Amino acid sequence: MFLKYFTVFALLILCGACQSTQNEPVAPKIVPAVEVKRPVTTQHELGIIGAVEPIYFLPMKTPFQARIDTGAENSSLDVRDIRYFERDGEKWVAFELINQDSGEKHHFEKKLIKHTTITRINESEKRPVVMMNIKFGGQIIKSRFSLADRTKFEYQALIGRNILTGRAIVDTALSNTLH
Repeated sequence: MFLKYFTVFALLILCGACQSTQNEPVAPKIVPAVEVKRPVTTQHELGIIGAVEPIYFLPMKTPFQARIDTGAENSSLDVRDIRYFERDGEKWVAFELINQDSGEKHHFEKKLIKHTTITRINESEKRPVVMMNIKFGGQIIKSRFSLADRTKFEYQALIGRNILTGRAIVDTALSNTLH
């Protein structure tokens, strides 16, 4: 019986000691900030580009000012006189591309890849999609473009993620960084 009371008494003393230390405020340890400086390096072929960049639609000789749009999945191009026709049992598209700045004009005939539907707030539009060869920042790139009437827009060409991904980092504070 004595052992029982002694054990209870010892536990009460220990618990009281624990409680008294738990009520005392403990100052947090101050951990100094560590700044890690990493060199800005990029594996992107075009590096850092701006919100508007020049693009060449080959074989045309003058550049188009293109809006760089990381929110657009695909690229788009302003064309005139879209006509569909068949060649060797396949669907093709003929169209005129006119550079609004220089007046340079070129007639293209491209195999139709597919149609895409562009949906806006009040309307949707079905557009043909073709492969275009472009010169962008010194690189020749073959990529998909939807063809549209972009006369309502400031820029004749819109460059989307299908061209940008893995090739460039976009800084909207810049423009015309490529030649």
